Amino acid sequence: MQTSTQRFLALDVFRGMTICFMIIVNTPGSGEFSYAPLNHAVWHGFTPTDLVFPSFLFAVGNAMSFVMAKWANMQESQVLWKIFKRTLLIFLLGYLLYWFPFVELDPDGSLMLSPISHTRILGVLQRIALCYCIASLLIYYLKPKTSVIICIIILLAYWPVMYFFGSPADPLSLTGNAGLRLDKWLMGSHHMYHGEGIAFDPEGWISTLPAVGNVVAGYVVGQFIQQKGKTYEGLAKLMLAGFGLLVIAYFWDLGFPINKKLWTSSFVLYTVGLDCIIISAVIYVIDFLNITKWTYFFQVFGKNPLFIYLLSEVGATVLYVLHAQPKLAVHTWLYQNIFSHAGLYFGSFLFAVTFMLFCWSIGYILDKRKIYVRV
Repeated sequence: MQTSTQRFLALDVFRGMTICFMIIVNTPGSGEFSYAPLNHAVWHGFTPTDLVFPSFLFAVGNAMSFVMAKWANMQESQVLWKIFKRTLLIFLLGYLLYWFPFVELDPDGSLMLSPISHTRILGVLQRIALCYCIASLLIYYLKPKTSVIICIIILLAYWPVMYFFGSPADPLSLTGNAGLRLDKWLMGSHHMYHGEGIAFDPEGWISTLPAVGNVVAGYVVGQFIQQKGKTYEGLAKLMLAGFGLLVIAYFWDLGFPINKKLWTSSFVLYTVGLDCIIISAVIYVIDFLNITKWTYFFQVFGKNPLFIYLLSEVGATVLYVLHAQPKLAVHTWLYQNIFSHAGLYFGSFLFAVTFMLFCWSIGYILDKRKIYVRV
């Protein structure tokens, strides 16, 4: 029983670290004054921030490896109901999150319902939902080995698809990639993300397919940990596998650049490789060295990851919607009048850490009351 508990502890810690860092990078005091490692790569390339989202997908797959064993004793209809219900709920939560607060000011200054015609369809939670659904169905019907083969085929096929269907001038550019063309055709520009200065969705339809590989990889690693994670040999193999994936990704980057916003195949291998090494380190510290006093902080995040993530996003939106002064959002007022006194960059970082600790405190209260929000 202790082994199982420790492995779940390592999983909670890994997932909690991901949520913790995700909140910090998503809520700076000022996006203009964020430290470089806390920003996504502008286009091709990689920063520590680019590891957050794929790590969460990896953790989703890791958790699936503990849960799906129970599905063997369930009827097929029950399993499918669980998969599709969870997929729909997470996708809907993501959609409502982008629609929130559901109202806006019209030209006359009166409140009006935000038009659904301009609400973003895809996003972070939507990608999690879709990747979970596809990975679950693959593993449930085709088993892990076949699922891995299919993911490899997807990664290999994604490479020529992006080159042949993108703009001949630069098929991997922001304005010329195949994903942008497909998303505009399917959804229209009003339903897409505009944070890049144009209508472009970094969680688009076609780039969701290679992202399934992060979930399947997490599942396979989770299974491996359950079988051999308590041995030095098993942990060494996991770290070597991670290093091997990093080497392959490095050379693949020369022809198909590592790019989070396009979720390129080299990006998948690079992030899975890093996650293998990180989770190996977490397991080593917790299971082999038995150093666990530091883990509770991240457990709080890991036990209620979806709720705390939603709390952070809704909370950040509220801080921008509410105004401390005319045309001055509470978020901006707090940064300018309190946190910026610590320095423009450090103050922005301090704001993010403070907001993260606020979210943690809510998670702490829930944990003490044994309240765990499950979807």
